[in-house]
Amino acid sequence: MNVFRRGRTEHFRTVTFDAGTNSVRLIEQRLLPHEFKIIATKDFRATARAIASMTVRGAGAIGAAAAYGLAQGALAFRGPGPKKFFKHGNLVFKTLAEARPTAVDPVNAMNDVCRQMKAGKTVAEQQSLALAAAEEFANEDVRHCGEIGRHGARLIRNGMNILTHCNAGWLAFVDIGTATAPLYAAQSQGKKFHVFCDETRPRSQGATLTAWELAQQKISHEIIADNAAGHLMQRGKIDRVIVGSDRVLGRTGEVANKIGTYTKAVLAARHKIPFYVAIPLSTIDWNLKRGFEIPIEERHGHEVLGAWGITSSGKREYVRVANPGSGACNPGFDVTPAELITGIVTPTGIFKPKEFWENRHRLGFKG
Repeated sequence: MNVFRRGRTEHFRTVTFDAGTNSVRLIEQRLLPHEFKIIATKDFRATARAIASMTVRGAGAIGAAAAYGLAQGALAFRGPGPKKFFKHGNLVFKTLAEARPTAVDPVNAMNDVCRQMKAGKTVAEQQSLALAAAEEFANEDVRHCGEIGRHGARLIRNGMNILTHCNAGWLAFVDIGTATAPLYAAQSQGKKFHVFCDETRPRSQGATLTAWELAQQKISHEIIADNAAGHLMQRGKIDRVIVGSDRVLGRTGEVANKIGTYTKAVLAARHKIPFYVAIPLSTIDWNLKRGFEIPIEERHGHEVLGAWGITSSGKREYVRVANPGSGACNPGFDVTPAELITGIVTPTGIFKPKEFWENRHRLGFKG
C-alpha cells in the first residue's frame, strides 16, 4: 500500500525480511496513526514478542511474520547435524505458534514452510527452502487479497454506506487487506461510497488503523463508537457490513474475529443488512469441528481500563480511564455463527458459510 510521508508517496509491505541481517522488518502498528516507523526483530523470540505485543497484528500479517520467524530461526541454527536442527525447529515453531493462539494463519503458514523444508537433504538446503517458502507465503497473501478485491468489488455500489469492524486492511496483511480489498477495488473502478469505521475498543484498531488507511487512500469515511452501529442500521444508514477474520472453520462456516464482530452480525441480521467476511485461504481451519473449540485469547485488563494516546506535546502516553481498583475481563475475539453470515469472500469466489466443506478442494483443503 502507498503511504504519504516526508512529502512523497512510498510503497510498503507490512512484513518483509532482511536476509543480510536475518531480521524480520515490521511496521510498528502500535504507533499509528501518529508515527510511521519500521522496526527489525533480530531473532525468532523477538519476532514472537512482536506478534504477541501486537507490534504486528492481523491474520495475514502475523502469518507472514511467523513464516519469516520460522525461517529466521532456521537460518540462525549453527549446531551440528539434522537431529539438533529438527529439535531447534520445533522450539522455534512452538514459540511462534503460542504468540497469538486464536489466529490460525501463523500455524498454517509455518506448516507450509515445514512442508517445503522436507525436500532439503541437508541443513543448509532446508534453511534455504525455509526462507523461500516464507517469501512465497507473503507473496501468496498479496495475491489472495488482490483476488478478494476482484470478487468483492461487485458487492459495492455507488452511494453505499459500508460498516467495517477492527482492521482487516493492508496493515493486517502483507498488502491490500481483506475487508478493505473490495473497497480499494471498487474505488479503482470509480465507485463512490462511504465507510463507517467502528472504533473497535479496547485497542481501537478501527479508529487508529482502518481510518488511517482510508485517509491515505482518500476514501470517504467516518469513525463511529462501537455502540453507534445499531442506531445507524435502524435509521437505514448502513447498506453492507464487511469484516475480516482470524479463523474460519471449514467444516461449519463459523467465524472467529475481533471482539464485537458477533454483536455486529446480530444487529445486521435484525435489520436485514448483508454481512460479509473476507479471508485468504490461510485463515481456514479444516480441523476444528465447532466454534466453541476455538481458543479465545484473553488479553490484559489494562487495554479495557485505559487507553494510549498522544499528548499535546506529542508524547505517547497511557491514561487510566476506569475506576481505580476495578479489574477487567478482556476476551480478544468472539465467534459468529454461520447462519448470521451472508457470504464469505475468498480468493476463489464468494461462498455461503455452509458451502465451504463441499468446496473444500477449491478452497485449499489438502486432506
